[in-house]
Amino acid sequence: MRYLNDNRIVMVLDAGGTNFVFSAVQAEHEIIDPIIIPATGTTLEIVLKKIIQGFNEVKTKLKIKPVAISFCFPGPAEYELGIIDDLENLPVFRGGVALGPMLEEIFEIPVFINNDGDLFAYGEAIAGFLPEINQRIESSKSPKIFQNLLGVTFGTGYGAGIVTRGELFVGDNSAQGEINRMRNKLHTNSSVEENVSIRGVKRIYCREAEIPLDTAPEPRDIFEIGMGTREGNKEAAIKAFHRMAEVAGDSIADAVTLVDGLVVIGGGLAGAYPLFLQHLVDEMNSNYQTLIGTALDRLEIKVFNLEDENEFQRFYEGDTREIKVPFSTRRIKYDSLKRIGVGISRLGTSKAVSVGAYSFALNKLDKK
Repeated sequence: MRYLNDNRIVMVLDAGGTNFVFSAVQAEHEIIDPIIIPATGTTLEIVLKKIIQGFNEVKTKLKIKPVAISFCFPGPAEYELGIIDDLENLPVFRGGVALGPMLEEIFEIPVFINNDGDLFAYGEAIAGFLPEINQRIESSKSPKIFQNLLGVTFGTGYGAGIVTRGELFVGDNSAQGEINRMRNKLHTNSSVEENVSIRGVKRIYCREAEIPLDTAPEPRDIFEIGMGTREGNKEAAIKAFHRMAEVAGDSIADAVTLVDGLVVIGGGLAGAYPLFLQHLVDEMNSNYQTLIGTALDRLEIKVFNLEDENEFQRFYEGDTREIKVPFSTRRIKYDSLKRIGVGISRLGTSKAVSVGAYSFALNKLDKK
């Protein structure tokens, strides 16, 4: 459901280990300039008062009363209850902190908390990648409609969220979409995040370029080196993103065997997709080898790179057939090409999270 013409306002927060970024959303658009408050604090009380301060500042800038607070916050957490557990980047959160209930008492409106991977996926499913792809397919002869989405983020860490038929998938322990805990194809005793992250790209570049890790360029610089627009070790830069793509593609292939839907990529490393996306898709389309030596497709479905127009054309066309219903004069159409596509965020990660937070809150309120 879209909320483009909805006048209700939701206060939102993007909570990171460095800054708290507060805003307000109405009709799927931010309506105030973001308010940034450093997330640092030596005690829990100091940090909680900063969160209260941020929402109070947002509220003073609004002409009408907000109907809810909805935001992303790091985990582990019990998101449905609004309880935050022990955090690595915000170490003052220990032993379970009832953040949501606290804010509900202070502001007297409902509070919804999720993680950023979930809200990114939800925003792209509501107003970004998923509807755009379906709109383009509508003009073809294919009856295909995509209703499921896996959203993944490549950045400081590796996150994910799952949306199925308009609903954000929520697990029993608020641990859904934790793709960062999958096994690393290249380092089987490690998690995928060791490669699918900023630190992973830097590490591989420095190793291949034979330079100290503390001199590592930033990922944007490594990307530009790989594209040949900046001085540096081009082969090392390409290798760094290809290694990330191989590990990410392997884990996403595992995930889509269960999700069976489109995949959208966001996060700080997403802009480097010209160096990694095709490699990632190739990994997903690779083969297993059976114990008798024959090849077995890694996935039951074909994966397409939707940032490549030639690939998109094949994806768009599908393989539509008309068949006769047995013992009937009726005929029906179906698209026999089992396929998904992988592409880059259409909204931008930050906006997708804001739209996701806003839409999630209104969806919950409307159901009540």
